[in-house]
Amino acid sequence: MEITNTISALQMLLMPLQMAKSKVALVPTMGALHKGHLSLIKIAQQHADVVVCSIFVNPTQFTDPKDLEKYPRPLEHDIKMLQEAGCNFVFMPTVKEMYPSFPTPENWYIDLGAAEFLLEGEFRKGHYQGVTQIVKKLFDAVGPDVAFFGQKDFQQVLMIKRMVKHFNMPVEIVSCPIIREDDGLAMSSRNIHLSKTDREHSLILSRALKYVADNFNKSDLTDLLLKAKAMINEMPGVELDYLTIAEGETLLPIANKQVKNPIALVAAKVGETRLIDNMLLN
Repeated sequence: MEITNTISALQMLLMPLQMAKSKVALVPTMGALHKGHLSLIKIAQQHADVVVCSIFVNPTQFTDPKDLEKYPRPLEHDIKMLQEAGCNFVFMPTVKEMYPSFPTPENWYIDLGAAEFLLEGEFRKGHYQGVTQIVKKLFDAVGPDVAFFGQKDFQQVLMIKRMVKHFNMPVEIVSCPIIREDDGLAMSSRNIHLSKTDREHSLILSRALKYVADNFNKSDLTDLLLKAKAMINEMPGVELDYLTIAEGETLLPIANKQVKNPIALVAAKVGETRLIDNMLLN
């Protein structure tokens, strides 16, 4: 496994492989890796000849400086995990490498459609501009044929697909299933911040989503949402931001069940930690 910190060094390593027509996969991460990330590496290995994993805590997608500050960065642990997973290349650039003029902001804005401003976009204004900005930079640096993202960040995957379309980039975007703990909690780098009590309380999010999924074809939509929201609101220490049943392309609330890709999405603050989760309903 080769570790590089600069775009030029990474491109030098990848160039002979790309010239030999090897299929290159990219798994972009912000580090603090867990089994969910490793599942992306595993799926990438099945689809490509070479797997590049990037580790970069991107400052432009954090709307709260405190959130950026406390984001976990266990680099040694991450490298060991990637080595054991058989990853080929790890790209760990500095902020200056990705944003030469930082902290002066670069001129970046693309039209991601109305869905940018819904759900996470409403609570974290500007977040998806920062996400698409760094993913575009990573795609330019690596030149992957295919890139893998977790379904847990469902809205993020949607925004990245729109960015790829906007720039007509030759990258296939693959969304991979959510990996859960045995008790149902969606794996997340942020789970490390949960106290023992918060961790128990956080299970209500996946339970509420499962309730929606189990009863989607039996119950009235309004009743379904009311019951699921009540489940979360009754849990101490959990503050609900949103719970919605939306159409998977627009993220608008569905009016009936005859839509192609219904999905239930939730976000809540558990103690001091904000968690998101979702469940496909088809």
